[in-house]
Amino acid sequence: MAKEKKVRERVNWHRELRLAPGYIILSLWVLFTFVLLGWVVGASFSTSKEIFSGTVFQFESGIHLENYAKAWNTSNVSVFFMNSLVYASISCALLIVICAPAAYVLSRFTFWGNRLVQNGFVAAMGVPATMIVLPLFGLVAGWNILNVSLANRAVLIFLYVGINVPYTTIFLLTFFSNLSKSFEEAAAIDGCPPMKTFWKIMLPMAQPGIITVTIFNFINVWNEYFMSLIFANSDKVKSVAIGLYGMINSMRYTGDYAGMFAAVVIVFLPTFVLYVFLSEKIIAGVTGGGVKG
Repeated sequence: MAKEKKVRERVNWHRELRLAPGYIILSLWVLFTFVLLGWVVGASFSTSKEIFSGTVFQFESGIHLENYAKAWNTSNVSVFFMNSLVYASISCALLIVICAPAAYVLSRFTFWGNRLVQNGFVAAMGVPATMIVLPLFGLVAGWNILNVSLANRAVLIFLYVGINVPYTTIFLLTFFSNLSKSFEEAAAIDGCPPMKTFWKIMLPMAQPGIITVTIFNFINVWNEYFMSLIFANSDKVKSVAIGLYGMINSMRYTGDYAGMFAAVVIVFLPTFVLYVFLSEKIIAGVTGGGVKG
């Protein structure tokens, strides 16, 4: 027994030794990321003079919380922030309402064209937005609604939903396919119709996958730049990505780099908070798509 234990320990030691380079690279990457993010946060509490002099973490002139207030109120970050929050929240909710039933039907029912529809969604995921943006812009411009704020917001939400439907459907389709059918069979024996079974039983069971794909969609919409650049004609409807780009361009005239870093931290916070509090759900959703229920 002692000999077997020594052999087992030796095997484990050799395994850990082989993994050592990977651990070192991962540790260096994590350290670099923390240092980089820490510097950005530190710069957001300092002044432009301290940023260029390399004394960000010394806070010689104190901690400048007014950078955040100035970025939020004066630089229109509050407007861009709320616009992106509305776009991302509504788009994510509509995507689940549209794609979850579609993914469930495609994964559970066999009918003519099922495979064709699935292949169509997969093919649509490979179509770049640049191929369709000009025809869409011509169509929307022909309706003369680009100068109407409410209509402009509705167009952006519609585009965000349409672009993310293929990915969301395929992701949830894979997740539903790996859920056990025994629950549906038990519900059918009790006389529960298929749609009620979906809403009452299967949809709650797919919660990890739904949360995961919602977070991915939220991040995609939150960071989206190209569509907002084309279709958002005024500051009232621009997203945070366009707003930050405008702030960076204005730095050459104002020189308020501390305020710019404060705006970057404000924009970064929602996705960071989502990941921190829902990281376990994300891991469960990703791994659940590859394990049979």
